[in-house]
Amino acid sequence: MNSPVPVTIVILTWNGLGYTTRCLESLRSRTDHPAYEVVVVDNASTDGTLEYLQSQDWIELIPNSANLGFARANNIALRQLKPGHDAVLLNNDIEISQPDWLGKLQAAAYAAEDIGIAGCRLVGGDGLLRHAGAYLPVDTFWGQQIGGEERDVNQYNDDRDVESVVFACAYLKRGVIDTVGLLDEDYFCYFEDTDYCQRARAQGFRVVCSGGATLIHYENASTKANRVEHKPLFLRGQKVFRAKWEKKLRASRYRYSLGWHSILNFPTGYAISSRYLVSALDQLGVRVSYRYAYGPGTVFPPQEPDYSGSYIVDLIRQRKLERRLAQVVYAQGNVFQSNFGAYKIGFTMLETDRIPAEWVRQANLMDEVWTPSSFNAETFRLSGVRRPIHVIPLGVDPDHFNPNISRFPLTGVYTFLSVFEWGERKAPEVLLRAFNEEFRREEPVILLVKAINVDPAVNIARDIADFGLDPAGGRIHLSENQEVPTYQLGVLYRSADCFVLPTRGEGWGMPIIEAMACGLPVIATSWSGHCDFMTPGNSYPLPIEGLVPARAKCPYYEGSKWAEPSYTHLRRLMRHVFENPSEARAKGECAAREMRAKWTWNNAAEKIVERLEGIRRAT
Repeated sequence: MNSPVPVTIVILTWNGLGYTTRCLESLRSRTDHPAYEVVVVDNASTDGTLEYLQSQDWIELIPNSANLGFARANNIALRQLKPGHDAVLLNNDIEISQPDWLGKLQAAAYAAEDIGIAGCRLVGGDGLLRHAGAYLPVDTFWGQQIGGEERDVNQYNDDRDVESVVFACAYLKRGVIDTVGLLDEDYFCYFEDTDYCQRARAQGFRVVCSGGATLIHYENASTKANRVEHKPLFLRGQKVFRAKWEKKLRASRYRYSLGWHSILNFPTGYAISSRYLVSALDQLGVRVSYRYAYGPGTVFPPQEPDYSGSYIVDLIRQRKLERRLAQVVYAQGNVFQSNFGAYKIGFTMLETDRIPAEWVRQANLMDEVWTPSSFNAETFRLSGVRRPIHVIPLGVDPDHFNPNISRFPLTGVYTFLSVFEWGERKAPEVLLRAFNEEFRREEPVILLVKAINVDPAVNIARDIADFGLDPAGGRIHLSENQEVPTYQLGVLYRSADCFVLPTRGEGWGMPIIEAMACGLPVIATSWSGHCDFMTPGNSYPLPIEGLVPARAKCPYYEGSKWAEPSYTHLRRLMRHVFENPSEARAKGECAAREMRAKWTWNNAAEKIVERLEGIRRAT
């Protein structure tokens, strides 16, 4: 795109004068695109809106004598679109807050020839994210807004392919209008945008959401202003949509089916990664059904909460497993035998150099075994697993963990951050003593420790007192059991300067990969699962002094070993990073690029789809 393409912005009004005034005034004063014009279609307003519009000589007004609904009214303007013009459909309850919004939207639309429609991030007046794209589960045909009701921390800030966007703000390239046609006038309001995106995708056009453009959306202004109940109108549109699309979408949405024994609705452990995996699999056309993997000997509670906070995850939980499907038990290895699928897969990990004998026995009952790292694949083999072993990595969510997430750094203080569950495996005594001894209290540096304590018998304050820290040494701040929603953790990482974790062993290392995805330089022990994604080129691997018996009070560790991180090297690395911030930042930037390119949940789900295809061919 050599020069800006001219754009006609189409705004529909039906009363709601206050919203319309704010929309047009902000549009005129805060849009720096050099080639746009505005057409307002009024659906017989009676509250002074029409008179106000008639007084605005910089817009073109199309007055209707009756309320024609969203699709018919917008089509009037689209039929009159000037040659060479693209169109932007914009609600009158939008407020422009970003002068380059239209340029960003146009750039997203023209990033590739096959892109036809571009939406943007929409944030409510209350600071909550309302929309970063949308998807439509075929179980219910109840459309879902991606990111809806999350606190806005600049998540979803990249341009991304999505199933659809809401037409509260939608950029339609002229090519898509000429090919797909106008909005379907069988819809009065609601679902005409979902319908249009489906029609465009059926014609080979992509739909994207621009992460660089954010507008304020006050939502449902017309129904509120006109005291019309929202739900009946929504259900009317849904009924029309289902009549047109239900059969097609049900037939085409899923290519594979998979049973999933696991845990979903808890804030830690397998549950977080399990939610990400099943959601990513759903997006790739895998219909996942579910069974809670609680069993004797597991650490999982006997009953799982009913709701996860994710609409698609809650739908997946309601689907019952079928014996004819391939099934995955993603949980501790001592519940693999609960797998009753036609093809049995066990998926687990451990942080030590061996897995328990009972895990080995049950792994050898499976058709194949999955584990997230090459470290675990080797330990499984050495422990006696004889079934085929495949490395299926876990991942990171690049929409919430990336270098453009909002940050709130401590001014003038270099901040080391560590996030972990308090316990011997994470070596907190090594970390706190090394930092405390390496730095002095008067130096502009601090260690922030976000610790999770799940053991009521453990008193972290008492443990720290036993470490014998020097009051004149480096400053340490502890945050114990402070809950942070997963989607907001990126803010915590982004507000620090370096992540450090002298762990004795990781099955995967979720906080490590999250910090790297956010662009932080990372110091972490050079041993176990995270070594698959952590290299000398993108981080600061911490040498080990050797392997020692795993001493934590856990039956799974009996007879196994883990690594002892080097105390001396940890001090040196922290000092080096503190004194060489430019080098450290460059490593963090490299890490962020690599995590986005190779280590996302989508990458992990693609690996699973590859295995499902292999299983299909073999069976």
